[in-house]
Amino acid sequence: MPAIWGDITAEEIGSRISGQWITGKLQTLPGGVSTDSRKIGAGEVFWALTGERYDGHDFVEHAVNRGAAGVVVEAGRRYTIPNGRNPFVISVMDSLKALGDFAAWWRRQHRVTVIAITGSVGKTTTKEMAACILELGGATLKNPGNYNNLIGLPLTLLSLEPGHQRVVLEMGMNRPGEIARLAEIADPDVGVITNVGMAHVKGLGNLKSVAKAKVELVEKLSQSAHAVLNGDDRLLLRTASVFRKEMISFGLGKGNDVRGRRVRNKGREGIGYDLEYRGVSWPVNVRVPGVQQVYNSLAAATACLCLKESFEHIVQGLSHFAGIKGRFLLIPLAEGVTLVDDTYNANPQSLNAALRSLKAFINERSRIIVALGDMLELGDAAVPAHKNAGRRIAQLGTKYFVAIGEYAPVMTKAAEQAGMPKMKAEVARTHAEMVKKIKGNMRPGDLIFLKGSRRMALEKVVEELKGCKP
Repeated sequence: MPAIWGDITAEEIGSRISGQWITGKLQTLPGGVSTDSRKIGAGEVFWALTGERYDGHDFVEHAVNRGAAGVVVEAGRRYTIPNGRNPFVISVMDSLKALGDFAAWWRRQHRVTVIAITGSVGKTTTKEMAACILELGGATLKNPGNYNNLIGLPLTLLSLEPGHQRVVLEMGMNRPGEIARLAEIADPDVGVITNVGMAHVKGLGNLKSVAKAKVELVEKLSQSAHAVLNGDDRLLLRTASVFRKEMISFGLGKGNDVRGRRVRNKGREGIGYDLEYRGVSWPVNVRVPGVQQVYNSLAAATACLCLKESFEHIVQGLSHFAGIKGRFLLIPLAEGVTLVDDTYNANPQSLNAALRSLKAFINERSRIIVALGDMLELGDAAVPAHKNAGRRIAQLGTKYFVAIGEYAPVMTKAAEQAGMPKMKAEVARTHAEMVKKIKGNMRPGDLIFLKGSRRMALEKVVEELKGCKP
């Protein structure tokens, strides 16, 4: 019998997380879990977490006043229960670990197959593509937005209901051990690693350390699970090879189990290629542009093949994928201007892939305007990476380039040294100034490309540009 909110008691919750009962009714039947006192619904459990910039125990009173049926707190922490309220209170040593432990138990109560996806680039798009495929065969749960960490992933699993048949989970990380813990919680049947790149180098030291952190997913897979790896990524394959797990590779190279051949870049219309597996070939068409979509869709297809999904569903599901806000999404503006919104995140690998894709959009009538924000968490590689970005932008034939952030002068200077006129490679100090500079250089038919790391918040620039005229 799967676990269902409204049936499980507060006493059962406490027993699953080795909690100490403090007060309240043991037989309370909560309706769910929340870690946000601003959004908690009546009857839910407020799970008080402690972060670098906040302490959830400070918001227990607010959560209870909003109708929380109970709270999970850490031993020794101060919190306030408002007068006249009687929620149950369970105390644990580590509330984040307890959340993961409870989510792991909840996952095991449901007969679902789980795909877990990590990698330096493409994991969110791969997750969405896989979900498009799997939803054709049954109810599929996926983590929403950026619910890919030690808080978001458990909360996603705790929304599992009896009707779900499959789960697709994205796994993010900033430091060693996080992917291993997420894998322990999710217990995936298929683990996918899209690639290894220069994301989070600052926190991990070097590219080899990034690879080791990613392959924690392979290490934690059960012996019956499948490891799906980018076979064209040699560092990834070497790092994962120490674990004796069943591995299936995808890519464009000859040695891959699942291979993309005869790639057809259709520019703004998307990407096409032939998907080959075990001597069978099927034509795949992805409506979303960008050469990076070949690898993303191959990763999604391979994961679904491991779950014995049909070729028909794979081809149909990939054709249904319509893109994701902030991830190389084309937005038509007035007078033939096209805005390419790639603002969700950035690292050198994803930027290079995006710039390669932009080349397919260039014609005799299109001018390209590029607006970049810093690529963060690169450590000692930051300066050379931003210099290379500036050079690549100049080599693209960019008509105007504006950058914002600490490394903006590094990028613009490199662009000038690579041939861009000084007045056509500028630094903006604010989002508003960036918008003004773009609008001042925009012409009918232009292609405007925006990209930067998450904390650069370039989506604000996108919103300001929508609806404006050249």
